[in-house]
Amino acid sequence: MRTRSAVLIAFAVVVGWLVVAGVTGPYSGKLSEVSTTDSTAFLPADAEATRASNEAAGFTDRSTMPAIIVYERDAGITDADRRRADADAAELAGLDGVVSPLPGVRPSEDGKALQLIVPVDSTRDADEIITAVRAAVQDQDTGLAVHVAGPAGLRADLKEVFGSLDVTLLLVTGGVVLVILLVVYRSPVLWIIPLLSAAVSFGLAATAVYFLAKNDVVKLDGQAQGILTVLVFGAGTDYALLLIARYREELGRFDRTVDALLAAWRGAAPAIIASAATVIAALLCLLFSGLNSNRALGPISAVGIAATLIVMLTFLPALLLLGGRGAFWPRRPRTGGSSEDSKLWTRVAGTVARRPRLTWVGTTLALAVCALGILQVGGTALGQSDLFTTQTDSVTGQKSLARHFDGGSGSPTTIFVAQSAAPAVTTAVQGVDGVAAGGVRTVGEGGAPAGPPKVVGGRVQLQATLSDEPDSAAAEETVRRIRAAAHAVPGADAVVGGYTAVQLDTQETTEHDRNVIIPLVLAVIAVILALLLRSLLAPVLLIATVVLSFGSTLGICALIFRYVFGFPGIDASIPLFAFVFLVALGIDYNIFLMSRVREESAAHGTRAGVLRGLVVTGGVITSAGVVLAATFSALAVVPLVILAELGTAVAVGVLLDTVIVRSLLVPALVHDLGDRVWWPSRLSRRPENSAEKDSRLISV
Repeated sequence: MRTRSAVLIAFAVVVGWLVVAGVTGPYSGKLSEVSTTDSTAFLPADAEATRASNEAAGFTDRSTMPAIIVYERDAGITDADRRRADADAAELAGLDGVVSPLPGVRPSEDGKALQLIVPVDSTRDADEIITAVRAAVQDQDTGLAVHVAGPAGLRADLKEVFGSLDVTLLLVTGGVVLVILLVVYRSPVLWIIPLLSAAVSFGLAATAVYFLAKNDVVKLDGQAQGILTVLVFGAGTDYALLLIARYREELGRFDRTVDALLAAWRGAAPAIIASAATVIAALLCLLFSGLNSNRALGPISAVGIAATLIVMLTFLPALLLLGGRGAFWPRRPRTGGSSEDSKLWTRVAGTVARRPRLTWVGTTLALAVCALGILQVGGTALGQSDLFTTQTDSVTGQKSLARHFDGGSGSPTTIFVAQSAAPAVTTAVQGVDGVAAGGVRTVGEGGAPAGPPKVVGGRVQLQATLSDEPDSAAAEETVRRIRAAAHAVPGADAVVGGYTAVQLDTQETTEHDRNVIIPLVLAVIAVILALLLRSLLAPVLLIATVVLSFGSTLGICALIFRYVFGFPGIDASIPLFAFVFLVALGIDYNIFLMSRVREESAAHGTRAGVLRGLVVTGGVITSAGVVLAATFSALAVVPLVILAELGTAVAVGVLLDTVIVRSLLVPALVHDLGDRVWWPSRLSRRPENSAEKDSRLISV
């Protein structure tokens, strides 16, 4: 009777979740509709570039961003080329979304290029306007190369990349998980259950995030969108693997599947809940970030983990109960059947038991040596030409502009000052190293239309053209010098903004976030581990191992990015993102291991308990790590360097955690310390006959 009631409840749960999936599923393909690529929107309200952007709104009837059209002919620009550029300017002036009048066509000093700046309405979708601009100026002569660059061109290319992200990344991630599940389970049936559960989790998470972004509760960008997909599928499959492995184990002890499932749920659910709580708490630490994009990534990812937890503890068990032992076909577990503990993990446990101190000291030194690789490549903000892993029109155009014009000619630095101080600020900024000769002017002088400076509230706008490309490190240093010079003018109350200033403020805020959030994440995780393991020493040791693994990951990845991928460096945001995900997810696997070790230690003693826990969980945790690493690797399908770097860093870090830290370092360290690892709980004061219990385990 109990079995029949349980089956009916499970059936109702499955039907209910399938109805939810039918409602939420379509939203997984709509996230790009509510995402933004406006980098200014992510800066703090008190950032100088943000204040400059707010002032700029008062100087124009319509907010604009420049698209820069560059015409290039290696043999030299012809009269026909100039006539064509003038004709394009006249045509584009009447294009919907282009703010007229346009500045005139400007030739390069070397006579090999022309530049046309097209102000684009920044309140509208840049991709639609730039698509029309590119169609209007498309190549008509193979000898004349025409490209659309500048901030508007870049935003359009980003929008195009993220527009196809939903379906592409979802298919690739689902395909990767499918292949791994087939290899792990070697069953034509069982893979359906965790993959379907992960898909339902993603639909639920995507729906919640869609409405949060649509109602401006969070700022969703393509980066967070991609991370949400791989995180939900990766974490969801991890939780499923853990529960299914425990279920298979209990099926060997119980005749009735409902009893086995209840035992498995009671055994695995606390570790899964603790794992999810740890990840959620770590991610929510991003709310203390100064960047809106980071603050949004925290709750967006936390929503994904929460949705996954709910589905995996309800929908997944219901599917397993309905599937019964037949779901494992052709390797159906039998009551009283032989243990499926891997011979490999029994050998690993034997190695740990025989040489625990040598094992943990040796792995620690190896990880420390790997961490030295971080000295090879320092953090650097990626410029526009470094942003994509593929060649885009905006990148090609930016390189062409750099060859023939002052780097910042299309993206000037804007300076807002009191009208009375404008001459003094102009003189001061013109003398700054990195500002092009004659590159400072008051808006309205020599512009279109010509006329006196526009005064708004007693303030005027200056523009400074930089010698270097606007997204380069040299340009950022120039902006720092411009700010110092302008701020030093008495009574100017200068505010410096523009494209380069946005990049600079973003990088500086990211560095501040690292210093604040990393210690906070460590403190939060330490508290959770202390409560879970009822120990003060064990959490410190576990966190230390994961931090060491993080350093090794950055060291290895720095070498990979530089010598394998050819990237210019690690983006400034990668250390923070990688730390949050790797520490949270790395602690995940230690929670899975140590919660089982504590369970075994209560009955068999710590040294025997850690070996038993390693043998029982070794295969499933390694499989979970491979799944998570593979899903984050799927970010490589998105042609953006920052996502490729993040995906690689998480994949490498997770593999280090599961293969070395969790398999060798932590078990060996715990075995060496014995009961002391549980200090100050009662377990730390209990005597045990370690040698006898270790030998009895290894003989199993």
